[in-house]
Amino acid sequence: MKFKYTARNKKGELQTGNVNAVNREKALGILAQHDLFVLELSQALEIRWHDRLFSYINHVRAKDLMIFTRQFSTLLEAKVSINDSLRTLFKQTTSRRLREVVFNMAGDVDAGLSLSQALERNPDVFSEFYINMIRSAEVTGRMDEVLGFLADYLEKEHGLIARVRNAMIYPAVVIALFIIVSGVIVLIVVPTLRPIFEESNVKLPFFTQILLGVSGFISAWWWVILAVFAGFFVFGLDYVKTPEGRALFDELKLKVPIIGGLLKKLYIARLSEAIGVLLRGGIATTQSIEIASHTVGNAVYSDLLHESAERVNAGEMVSQTFASDPKYFPPLLAQMVAVGESTGRLEDMLKRVSKFYTQEVDDIVANLVELIQPTLIIIIGLLAGLLFASVLLPLYDLAKTF
Repeated sequence: MKFKYTARNKKGELQTGNVNAVNREKALGILAQHDLFVLELSQALEIRWHDRLFSYINHVRAKDLMIFTRQFSTLLEAKVSINDSLRTLFKQTTSRRLREVVFNMAGDVDAGLSLSQALERNPDVFSEFYINMIRSAEVTGRMDEVLGFLADYLEKEHGLIARVRNAMIYPAVVIALFIIVSGVIVLIVVPTLRPIFEESNVKLPFFTQILLGVSGFISAWWWVILAVFAGFFVFGLDYVKTPEGRALFDELKLKVPIIGGLLKKLYIARLSEAIGVLLRGGIATTQSIEIASHTVGNAVYSDLLHESAERVNAGEMVSQTFASDPKYFPPLLAQMVAVGESTGRLEDMLKRVSKFYTQEVDDIVANLVELIQPTLIIIIGLLAGLLFASVLLPLYDLAKTF
C-alpha cells in the first residue's frame, strides 16, 4: 500500500512524499526510522489505467502552465494583487482545465488561504518544486521575482523537451508508414497470392516462405494478437505507474545506446537547474535536493537524490554524494559542486552546470537529427526492398514458366 505523508525532519524542515508499507503502522515506523516527525499520513488513492487516460486527455499542458506563470509574474511586477491577478488570469487562460484550477485558486485565496496552500490543492497541475518555490517566496516577500524564476525554468524545460520530441517526430512518422505498408502487404496482398504460389509449385525464396508463414499466422490468430497487445497495454500501463515498474522502465531507458547518454545529460541539466533555483529561492540545501528528486522525471535519479539528501543531512558534502555515483553523476558535476561549496556560490555553479549540459543535449539532438534521417532511409529502404522482393521474385519465377 502507498501512503502520502507530511512530516518535519530534525531541522524542522517540512517534507512531503509517499511511502510504501503493508499498513499504516508500518508506514509510521519507516518514517520514524528516517527521523521524521509525522504531521499527516493518509492512504494514497490507487489510480487505474482509465483514470490515467482521462487525466491525460484533460491535463494542463506544460506550455499553458509556462504562459500562466509568465503572465502571473508580469502582473505581480506591475503591483497587481494576487487576488486580482488570479481573476485576470482566469479571463485570459484558454486551457479549460487551467481555467477551472485558477478559478478555484482565486476562491481559496479569497477565503484566506495562502497562494502555496491554494496550489497544494492541485497537485496534478503544480509540482512539488513549483509549490515549494512559491512557499519560499511567501516567506521572503519576493513573489514576483520567484515567479519570474519559475517562468524561466519552465521555458527552458519546455524548450529542451520540445527539441528532443521534435527530433523524434520524423523517425516515428517514417517507421509508422513502413509498418502500415508492411501490414497491407502481409494482410491483403500475400493472402491473395498464396493460392497462386501453392498451385504453381514454384520454389519459393526463404524470405517469401517466412512472409507466407507470418501472413498465415496473423490471418488465423489476429484476434489473439489484438487481445495480447490490449492486455499488455492495459496492464503494462498500470505496472509502469507502480514504483517497481517505473524504476525498471526508467533504468532500461538509461541503458539504451545513445538515447541513454542523452537522457542522463538531460536529467543532470534538469536537477542542476532545479536545485540552483531552489537555493536562490532561499530553500535549504537538503530540502532543495529532496524537492529536486521529485521533479527530475526519472525514478533512478529520484532515488539517488533522495539518498544524497539524507547523506547531506547526516553531514556529508553535496559534492561527495555526487562523486560516489559516477555512473549517473558525471565527474564534472561533482567538481563544479565542490567549487561552489568551497566558494559559497553553489547556486551559481549549478546554473553553469545546467547551461553546459543543456548545450550538450542541444548538440546531441542536432547531431541525431543529421544522422537519423539518412540512416533511417537506408534501413527502411533495405527492409522495403526485402519485403517487395519476397513478393515479386516468386511472381517473376512464375512468369518464366509460361
